[in-house]
Amino acid sequence: MKKDAQLYKDTKGILIRHEEIVNAVRKLGEMITEDYAGKEPVLVCVLKGACIFYADLIREIDLHVTMDFVIASSYGSGTQSTGNVKIRKDLDFDIAGRDVIVVEDIVDSGVTLSFLKRILADRGAASIKIATLLDKPARRKTDLKADYFCFTVPNEFVVGYGLDYNERYRNLPDICILKPEIYNQ
Repeated sequence: MKKDAQLYKDTKGILIRHEEIVNAVRKLGEMITEDYAGKEPVLVCVLKGACIFYADLIREIDLHVTMDFVIASSYGSGTQSTGNVKIRKDLDFDIAGRDVIVVEDIVDSGVTLSFLKRILADRGAASIKIATLLDKPARRKTDLKADYFCFTVPNEFVVGYGLDYNERYRNLPDICILKPEIYNQ
């Protein structure tokens, strides 16, 4: 996508360029490959935001993996977590006794991921780790920490590379800061 594309005009600018993302995802995949050597983890993608990161990440992991997906959200169409997590699509596979890596686009409040970790633990996962593209500790409402992350970001509303505002901007190849006038309308 050209940098003068219409979607970029709704942003304050690029925070993380696509090339930086590609390099960070490659390194993260290598780290997971090393940490899980001899194992076959289940990688659970939290849809929809993590789908692009997830697709790129699994191609960088040199292990046999099981792919699964969940839709869980505490945001709805707003910019703040409601604190009420809803599961709209559950896992397809039994994870009892399996090593699970939950792949998320951003760890923000931590509410959704804390909820998911409890559910996965109750289902008997052998281990549960969190891999995220972005970590935003300034907004954390829980003591959740990502086990793997590519970038720490400031307390700005970011979009692109799968992250959205009201189902828009997911297709930006870079991570951009959305102009406040877009989400404060």
